[in-house]
Amino acid sequence: MSQHVPGSQLSALALVAGLLVVLAVLPAAVSAEGKTVTISGSTTVLPIASAVAEAYMAKHSDVDVKVSGGGSGAGISAISKGAVDIGMSSRELSSDEKAANSKLVVTPVAKDGIAIIVNPANKVDSLTLSQIKDIYTGKDKSWKDVGGEQAEFSIVGRDSASGTREFFSSEVLKKADFTPFMVEKNSNGAVQQLVSQTPNAIGYVGMGFEDGVKVLNLNVDGKMLKPTTATVKSKEYPLSRDLYFITNGAPSGAAKDFIDFLLSADGQKIVEEQGFVSLK
Repeated sequence: MSQHVPGSQLSALALVAGLLVVLAVLPAAVSAEGKTVTISGSTTVLPIASAVAEAYMAKHSDVDVKVSGGGSGAGISAISKGAVDIGMSSRELSSDEKAANSKLVVTPVAKDGIAIIVNPANKVDSLTLSQIKDIYTGKDKSWKDVGGEQAEFSIVGRDSASGTREFFSSEVLKKADFTPFMVEKNSNGAVQQLVSQTPNAIGYVGMGFEDGVKVLNLNVDGKMLKPTTATVKSKEYPLSRDLYFITNGAPSGAAKDFIDFLLSADGQKIVEEQGFVSLK
């Protein structure tokens, strides 16, 4: 037997239903307003983004900035698919990546120099780019080949998702193949740690990852150079590069505000505090 529902109750039910609909879409509305900023990609840029995120959220309690690594390739893929608000990369976009998404906007946010690192006990102080190439292609086998002791190289590098690896391959190996005996790590920190613990290891990392290891000089026509603020800004150091944020179209909302903060004097000071080089 059906029961009659008074009009006042119908109105109340309609109001509750309406509120449920609003609550259901509220997270999407908050996300659309840019209250959450998601960032992923390069492990070189990761410490910069993480430190800037902490400072930014201290000033903007209504914004949640979530930062994760994965490598430049992963970051570029994620931003291309719209899975994050900002992708991080330590290399420029490839022609294929540009063709796949012509809307990608690349913004330099800092400068870096790739440091060639060895274990602190290693007595070698410098290498030429040619010597580094011969090590990483497997042509040379022992530290004795480059002025060190009779000890086989323990070669450490990055995995295929790494923008640092892409840059190193282009600028040092000139696209020659890496030796199959190279141990591949998925972050700068992992390379740094392994080299610091392995007596005969050699690795390459962003210049913000130098704790516990020895940074070699690059012998450039007899001039000894390390990645410093001065040599990277002048590009005198041959393995200098820019670091990037990438957005899917022009940044807007909280993502734009976050990028603007990183590019500000306060943000660029954080870049330097993390061991990298500011844009100016």
